[in-house]
Order: sequence, then structure tokens, then C-alpha cells
Amino acid sequence: MVGRIGRPHGVRGEVTIEVRTDDPGLRFTPGAALLTDPAERGPLTVAGARWNGDVLLLSIEGVDSREDAELLRNTLLLVPVDALPELDDPDDFYDHQLVGLTARLVDGTDLGEVVAVSHEGSDLLVVRRPDDGELLVPFVESIVPTVDLVGGVVVVDPPEGLLEL
Repeated sequence: MVGRIGRPHGVRGEVTIEVRTDDPGLRFTPGAALLTDPAERGPLTVAGARWNGDVLLLSIEGVDSREDAELLRNTLLLVPVDALPELDDPDDFYDHQLVGLTARLVDGTDLGEVVAVSHEGSDLLVVRRPDDGELLVPFVESIVPTVDLVGGVVVVDPPEGLLEL
């Protein structure tokens, strides 16, 4: 995910963007095609981008009114996986690489499946428990010391009291 569409801005169809990429200048250039979630809202093509203080505003082809822009509110903006650059740091991961991994305690006890990565404040792994409950695990090296993409596992070593099971 590179962003989320927020509220409309003005009456000509511009939208605010909650930026979720390290390189908004690359991802939101005019002509860039973005996939969407939900998929039926896109793909969307960026017509223009500008900063209004610390808020990114996008113009999207075919979105010409405040009402059109409102219909896109909360749409997630995505790029195809093959368009993502290789990560230089072996301790950096894209969200899509983590989703679907099994979360396990260091003793081998399964916690559940990573179903999302939340970036609200700090990075958190959202783990769905087998009983349909959810755990939020801070995604920091001291708590998640091992990410094994090939083995399909993240190892969780929580401090006492962090995960109330």
C-alpha cells in the first residue's frame, strides 16, 4: 500500500492522501496508475499531485467534482508487486511479504496468522488467532527477532504481559 484516499479537497475533485510510501514523488507522479482496494474503484491514474503544507493532494483522471472524490474516500492505493524496488536492508520487509506468515512464540507455540500490518503510530503485526481473536504485536526486532520468509514464520518473543492469551 502506498496510500489511502482521505477527504475531498475543494470542489474540483482533488483528494487528500494519507501517504504510506517512502517515495511519494515516485508513486504519485502524473500518469502513474495505481491499483485500488476495493479493486472495483480502480485502477486510478494520477492527473496531478501537489503538497498543501504537509498534506498531499491528488487530482485523479475522471474525478472532477467533490461528489466524485467523496466516492473514493478510504480507498487504499496500491502498486503492483513487480513495480516495487528490491530492499537493500535484509531487516526491511514489504507488508505483502509479512501477510500470511505464521506467528509463533520462541517455544514453537502457534499464535496465529499475520493478516495485516498496521502503521498507525508504530508498526504492528495484526495476528488472527485460531479462535478468531486478534493480537497486535509491535514489529520491532526485540519482540519479533526472526522473520523467515522462506519458512513462512515470524518468531515472537514478547515481554511478560504484552500478549494476554
